[in-house]
Amino acid sequence: MIKAGVIGHPVSHSKSPLIHNYWIKTYGLNGSYEAIDAAPENLKSEIRRLTDEGYQGFNVTVPHKEAILELCDKVDLGAQNIGAVNTVVIQNGALRGMNTDGFGFLHNIWDANPKFYFEEKTAVILGAGGATRAIVSALIGEYIGQIILLNRTRARAETIREEMGCMSDLIVVEDWDHRVELLARADLLINTTSLGMQGQPPLDLDLKALPSHALVNDIVYAPLQTDLLRSAQERGNPTVTGIGMLIHQARPAFKEWFGLLPDVTDELKKLVLE
Repeated sequence: MIKAGVIGHPVSHSKSPLIHNYWIKTYGLNGSYEAIDAAPENLKSEIRRLTDEGYQGFNVTVPHKEAILELCDKVDLGAQNIGAVNTVVIQNGALRGMNTDGFGFLHNIWDANPKFYFEEKTAVILGAGGATRAIVSALIGEYIGQIILLNRTRARAETIREEMGCMSDLIVVEDWDHRVELLARADLLINTTSLGMQGQPPLDLDLKALPSHALVNDIVYAPLQTDLLRSAQERGNPTVTGIGMLIHQARPAFKEWFGLLPDVTDELKKLVLE
């Protein structure tokens, strides 16, 4: 039997077991996927246990995405650029770290808009957290023309720009207070902040300057239709919800462990949102 799981602390909130076990059942595979709570001080010993017990690998969630970097024997270039690992493959006792968030972001966009292309476009991104790093890296890989980063703490956005190294010339950091007028330059608007999420303050953003063709993506998925997406829809802008990114980012990990790239279905999306 193929064994995998997700490590975090706490980890009970994770949707990963639901997603992966759905695919295991759908494809009739002999496997299991479980949530594994590991406090930071127990991370090394827990990984050693999984390796000794023959696990194929595991996903990594908060607070371990950065700490796990030092415990991997090899880290893929994408995860190195992002500075975080969310997927680990165990092969012959060695740990290989990956980050699939960028894959999840891109394929969520293409799932909703199959003909959308990023080349030479301008993306305006709100936020400067871990997901932002993955999205910036993915956009650069798709030959984006320019990325405008806006964060309430400007220094965090500046850090992301600096960490992109030779690609930093594609990134412009602007003040959060100028976010409304900067929307006029957007072909793609992405909210990576927690603003607008259930239990969080609303995202205060007037879309009056946003071009009508601009695609609006909110990676928040609770609620599925955020105020940002509703406002964009009322103006006639195409929109993409955040639930697909969550599911699509799980696909490469599943392929590494179970040997096939699973599909994202409406049934699975509905199941995750319940």
